[in-house]
Amino acid sequence: MTLELSTAQDVFLIIVTLSVALFFVAGAIMFAAQIFLVSKIKKVVKKAEVAIDSVEAASETIKNLGSKAGGPLAVFKLIASIVEGVKKK
Repeated sequence: MTLELSTAQDVFLIIVTLSVALFFVAGAIMFAAQIFLVSKIKKVVKKAEVAIDSVEAASETIKNLGSKAGGPLAVFKLIASIVEGVKKK
């Protein structure tokens, strides 16, 4: 028992098959791109968290330092060291 298709049905079957295959390939590519994008976003968020933590620590230290421990120069050196630490990470 074989199924006989007309020429139009053969052409239609080929077009549908290729379309489905194309959508599968495009879906796989989009899925991989989303995974790549999410990993990049996670890295950026981690760096932002480190920077925020450093700024919070610096502001707390500056508040505690005030003018007791060397004044503005000490505050400037502290900020410069924090910026260097964030750049390295």
